[in-house]
Amino acid sequence: MSQDSIKSNINQLQRKLGEDVTLVAVSKTKPKEMILEAYDAGHRDFGENKAQELTAKAEELPADIRWHMIGHLQRNKVKYIAPFVHLIHAVDSDRLLKEINKQATKNNRVIKCLFQVYIADEESKFGWSPDELLEYFDSGAIKEYPNVEVVGLMGMATFTSDMDKVREEFLSLQSLFEKIRDNYTYSNLLMKTLSIGMTNDYEVAIKCGGNMVRIGTAVFGARDNH
Repeated sequence: MSQDSIKSNINQLQRKLGEDVTLVAVSKTKPKEMILEAYDAGHRDFGENKAQELTAKAEELPADIRWHMIGHLQRNKVKYIAPFVHLIHAVDSDRLLKEINKQATKNNRVIKCLFQVYIADEESKFGWSPDELLEYFDSGAIKEYPNVEVVGLMGMATFTSDMDKVREEFLSLQSLFEKIRDNYTYSNLLMKTLSIGMTNDYEVAIKCGGNMVRIGTAVFGARDNH
């Protein structure tokens, strides 16, 4: 895909999304040349789903890129991205949050995180159930981790062409987001980001309150098969 195409795709998406929605360009499996083309078009937020690939790209690409870890993150990989990651989207357990806090402390940073909530009708997805997450906030365990800041929720809808089902799942997550925002007060909790929506469903996501979308295909073209 040409540089003009990537720039055009980004500009077109930004017009659709508006100023209040953050576009995370999903650059997983894409070569750094394509990322630089998006960067040269003025884009700064990029998402990767593997810690090793994220680390390798961060070492070779401009330092002002805001890197988003959007994939399932194993605890033993946190140390690789802790020095620089902008936002970790898929925190699905207290054990992972504890490790992120440990590595953030070592790097003298506060790392921003989103809690991933399981909303899809698919067993392959990760995340907290809504009830588990509310129990977690009731417990106050988050107070033990001063070097993380939980800034919102992330969810992935069922991969389906049935947009009514997708809308229902996104609205359930928006409801949970608002419940947490309105009922819990912790110094390291700032509920401002609802990360929902990908290339096939981002327009529905925005209507359901999403203010961060993770889009790959509509930016870079079809994904490589690996």
